[in-house]
Formats: sequence, C-alpha cells, structure tokens
Amino acid sequence: MRRRDVITLASGATLAWLPFARAQQSSRKVWRLAFLNTDSWESEVQRALFEVFRDELRKLGYVDGKNLVIERRAAEGHYERLDQLANELIALRPDVVVAVATPAIAAARRATATTPIVMWGVGDAVALGFIKSLAHPGGNLTGVATMFSDTVGKSLELLHSILPAATRVAVLGRSNATHKRLFEEAEAAAKTLGLVTIPISAPSRDDLGQAFETMVQEKCDALFVLAGPIEPQIVLLAAGKKMPAIYQFSAYVDLGGLASYGASLALMGKQTAQYTAKIFQGAKPAELPVEQPVGFELALNLKTAAALGLSIPAAVIARADKVIE
Repeated sequence: MRRRDVITLASGATLAWLPFARAQQSSRKVWRLAFLNTDSWESEVQRALFEVFRDELRKLGYVDGKNLVIERRAAEGHYERLDQLANELIALRPDVVVAVATPAIAAARRATATTPIVMWGVGDAVALGFIKSLAHPGGNLTGVATMFSDTVGKSLELLHSILPAATRVAVLGRSNATHKRLFEEAEAAAKTLGLVTIPISAPSRDDLGQAFETMVQEKCDALFVLAGPIEPQIVLLAAGKKMPAIYQFSAYVDLGGLASYGASLALMGKQTAQYTAKIFQGAKPAELPVEQPVGFELALNLKTAAALGLSIPAAVIARADKVIE
C-alpha cells in the first residue's frame, strides 16, 4: 500500500471518528434545565402538560435522571413570587430556562440577559419587548408564540353560535401584560356580532370570587376567559353561577368548562421541548425564529352544556376536534 493511501485512510478514519467522539462527549454531559411555571404542580392539567414536554425531550435523547436534571419552580398562581423563583433558578446555573406563559417569561427575562430562555406560550413577544422580531429574536429568548389574539374573533363566534340570545359578555382578564390587547381584540370582534363586552379584572386568584359577583351584578349572559395560566377555580365559579363560559385552552373543557377554541397546549409543549434540544445542541436563541402553534382545536363539553340547559347546535359539534359527552 502506498504511503499516500495510508495517510488518506488514516485521515478518513480520524474524520469519521470525530463526530462519534463529540457525540460520546456530549452524551456524558449532564444538562441542567430550569422550568418556571405560574401555576401549581399539583394541577392535573399542569402535570399532564409537563409529561408531554418531558416525553418529547426523552425521544430527543435527553432523559431526566440520566443526562438531564430538571429544576422546577411554580408560583402557585401568585405572580408576585415569580421574580424570586426566577432568580433562584438562575443561581443554579442552568443551561436553558423554560418559562410557561407571559408572567413567567417576563420574570425569567428580568433574572438573566445571558442564559437561554425558551418561551412556552407567549402573546405578542415583539410588542412586549421580549424579542426584536419573530424571525430574528436577537437576544437570549426564543420559543413558541400562542396567536391567541388571532383566535379571539373565532372564540367569540363560537360563543355566539352556542348562545345566540346572549348580548352581554363578561371578558375576564388577569395580571397579564397581553390582556389589554386581547380585550381590545375581543371588544372589536364582539361589536361585529352585536355583543357588548364587560371588562372584568381579577389580578390574583383571591380576586376571582368578587369578579364573578361583578358579572352577576352587570347582568352578563356569558363569559369569555382571556388566555393565561390555567385556573381551575374559574370553572368551579362559572358552574356555581350558572355562567356559560368560553375559553382559549381546551384544558378548561377537560376540567368542566363549556367550550374552547385556541392553540393546542400539548403540541406547543412538544415544540418547546424541540427548541430546548436545539439549544442543548448548540443553537443560539438569537438565531432561532419564534414559532407559531402547529395545531388549533375546538373543544366542547356536552355534559356541562346539559347542566346549563343548553343545546349545542349539531353544526358546531361536527366541527369540534374534542367532544366530552
């Protein structure tokens, strides 16, 4: 064998070995992931969504307890705790922070300008100042947008289809920077349907009871709940007041809510896991475009409709992606 051939073979073997060596080195690294949630880990909905996220990471080669450590913090619905929790997580020096919903994303951003942050469900990230543009985020944040402002009109059309006699609709907002714009979208859409919107604010969980009393005093026929961290108490209060309610998350319908239209949180969870893996693999948040949701769903709870004495039109049921009977 000629010397040149030997050198070529040796070089080829070295080049072939390098990716394997890097993969072996990468596989030995234990990645540290910080997960910041506005809700409670005791919530069945939150546990299910977290499992979707963790399962997707596992499929991508990142296994909790092996080459991945996940540090979790939850504000239990008390947004004032988010800054402290975010700072606690950053002190652990994570490789990536996953923040769920706008209040948690804002807290994570205040806590660090360098650690990569993956957003799981953000409203208008550009208007909020989180990123420069969807295509070129330009900083340490990227992730998945919600497009909830784009689905407000369809949500109110759904409400009008189910409750054609309703004229006064309460619009429930909480302590969320996106809710002002969402209410404006709701107000504009409602006018085209001949509906009057009544703004109802419940900044914290403790304010929800009074918010429903205000709805009764305002003689509201129905309720539209703006997108935000899932609060099971809203479903219980709506049932207690016999208030038909439309939501932007199907998780509320699973909890007993009447109907919903919006992006699939489960599919958004998978997208969030995929973005987390990309950053583990070396991608920079500044260069990863913020993605739109890949799936939307219309969900109905016929048991709740029956309890409210409502008959949902067959045409609406035929369009539904999820029906609870």
